[in-house]
Amino acid sequence: MAAEIVNPRSDSDNSAPGVDGGTRGKGSAGFEGDGEPLDSFDPAFALHRGGKMAIQATVPVRDKDELSLAYTPGVARVCSAIAEQPDLVHDYTWKSQVVAVVTDGTAVLGLGDIGPEASLPVMEGKAILFKQFAGVDAVPIALATTDADEIVETVVRLAPSFGGVNLEDISAPRCFEIERKLQERLDIPVFHDDQHGTAVVTLAALRNAAKLTGRTLGDLRAVISGAGAAGVAIAKFLLEAGIGDVAVADRKGIVSRDRDDLNPAKQELAEITNRAGLSGGLDAALAGADVFIGVSGGTVPEAAVASMAPRSFVFAMANPDPEVHPTVAHKYAAVVATGRSDFPNQINNVLAFPGIFAGALQVRASRITEGMKIAAADALAAVVGDELAADYVIPSPFDERVAPAVTAAVAAAARAEGVARR
Repeated sequence: MAAEIVNPRSDSDNSAPGVDGGTRGKGSAGFEGDGEPLDSFDPAFALHRGGKMAIQATVPVRDKDELSLAYTPGVARVCSAIAEQPDLVHDYTWKSQVVAVVTDGTAVLGLGDIGPEASLPVMEGKAILFKQFAGVDAVPIALATTDADEIVETVVRLAPSFGGVNLEDISAPRCFEIERKLQERLDIPVFHDDQHGTAVVTLAALRNAAKLTGRTLGDLRAVISGAGAAGVAIAKFLLEAGIGDVAVADRKGIVSRDRDDLNPAKQELAEITNRAGLSGGLDAALAGADVFIGVSGGTVPEAAVASMAPRSFVFAMANPDPEVHPTVAHKYAAVVATGRSDFPNQINNVLAFPGIFAGALQVRASRITEGMKIAAADALAAVVGDELAADYVIPSPFDERVAPAVTAAVAAAARAEGVARR
């Protein structure tokens, strides 16, 4: 079976029944106050009606002979073989090419804690991006619990059906614990995209921005606004990749050793970041900084942006409103990136996660290593090649070179690091 990017309802089907079999009445979910379906007012609702994906068989079942092979009695021979040689599950089921997209609905896009049901449109979207950009099947799984241990136990029990686990939209700091525990207990890739996908694409763009201005990563001092999942992961990843220095600021100021209000994740961050020993708030940290990376929302004063070093980079990635509007950032920065598709240099996770999982699944990797993520970032940066320019430091998500390049680089890195099993 394969998860297809299809909607089984026709475009003209705007009269779907309610859960009780009747038509939903005025004022109920899916209708405006005047009784018209939301589809009539907003094309997003029309697109989402009935969901964005379906399951489709990859083999025909047209007669009794095909039925006997696809199901009983033929299927019993395959089951028995797998019972005797468990590794055959990768060859004779879809396990090795399907990912579970798991959430608890606590940190959905910019919407926050909206619950598992409301998260499903996003999880479906994530699944079709896996399929569209890398040919990887994915299944949305929204869990009705926010307890870290319950999430871990549930995913562990589901794991025999999947070749990898993509954690999505789980709030910090629980997301760190959940990912760590799952990595310890499972022998398949576990990847929290809000952390690592963002970090991979950020590093790729930053490498190219540095190259464009005749610098290396080691020449740069970066300031990150936001110490949640993305901010923590980006800071650690940039340090792993060799950045000169990085400071992270949350709502109370720079994350540093002298603060006594830090959770364990931020305490760990304080030990490895801010080598310059900066104190105070975000504005103070930006003075003389080479890079601003925003993953928190809010607005950075123009004066703070103006205080950055010459030829600085502003990656303001909050959606829908960047921390620094591009028109302001361009006054002072050599390279400007956002998380939006209507400005150049979009930092979009879809550039990373489909290819990363495709590469890991291709070689049946037991996990996704730092080396595999750095390889993904390097491959992504290399796609830009000789076209490198201030408004083109990162490729478009629709560049057909992206997923194959990332897939190949990740697969090669997995083999080099000894986590590949084929």
